[in-house]
Amino acid sequence: MTRVQANLLLLVIALIWGSAFVAQAQGMGVIGPMMFTGIRFLVGALVVAPLAWREWQQLNAQQRAPGRREAGKITALGVLMLMGAAMQQIGIVHTSVTNAGFLTALYVPLVPVLGIFFHRHWPHWSVWPGGLACLVGAFLLSGASSLQIGVGDAWVIASALPWAVHVLMVGRVADKMAAPFCVASGQFFVTGLMALLWALAFEPATLQAVQAAAWPILYTGVMSVGVAFTAQVVAQRYAHAADAAIILSSETVFAALFGYWMMGERLSPSGLAGCSLIFISMTLIQLIPVLKRRYS
Repeated sequence: MTRVQANLLLLVIALIWGSAFVAQAQGMGVIGPMMFTGIRFLVGALVVAPLAWREWQQLNAQQRAPGRREAGKITALGVLMLMGAAMQQIGIVHTSVTNAGFLTALYVPLVPVLGIFFHRHWPHWSVWPGGLACLVGAFLLSGASSLQIGVGDAWVIASALPWAVHVLMVGRVADKMAAPFCVASGQFFVTGLMALLWALAFEPATLQAVQAAAWPILYTGVMSVGVAFTAQVVAQRYAHAADAAIILSSETVFAALFGYWMMGERLSPSGLAGCSLIFISMTLIQLIPVLKRRYS
């Protein structure tokens, strides 16, 4: 897979995640956020499990099956996913959706910064203005006129760190292990199990409520987790982490489009400007390095 193909796959992933916001909004109306998260990630783990089992058998035949060390790395990825989801959900309880949507986008500029410290990898110069443009675009898309940092905002800001580290590490772990399906299924299982245990301890839940949320859970579990998160693991073996963060930030644009189409939501002029800014920054971040190589 070439870098361009990987980036196109990441764009498809962002589209799926954007469409999943509608299902998530419907599911959250009847069950708690951690119960919803736990079940859907376990569904995602089951979707990928046959591919992971086949991959593990092939690696075992080559005497390269993942061991305890690799299992630890997969568990760490699952914990990062859970931390990001949990802190974001706690923050949303205490802040507005507008602030939460904008502040979550802080992971975009965090990825290239952390890449320098963790991997000594300096991204192409175009990543910096591209990341800043995505952040400004997310602010415009949120429709916020000002930001007042409160307790909830602080939780959402904190969630950007585990999300950024996850984006930075998932492709590297999968590439070193040469086992993207094992990595995907394993991290989903860890995230789902821990979220479900959390929900059973702290959230009220009934079988009727879970049944009422069955279709949103199945859609997000199969498509958002099973398909999209697994494809992310595959794509990020070939895409730069900084590029991936910027492309994946387009899920906010797709969420707005699906909200317009399926829920009758409308974008303000500033929201349209934000979508345009994110789209332009994504396009330029891909074209500038290619054009430089072609004409240098």
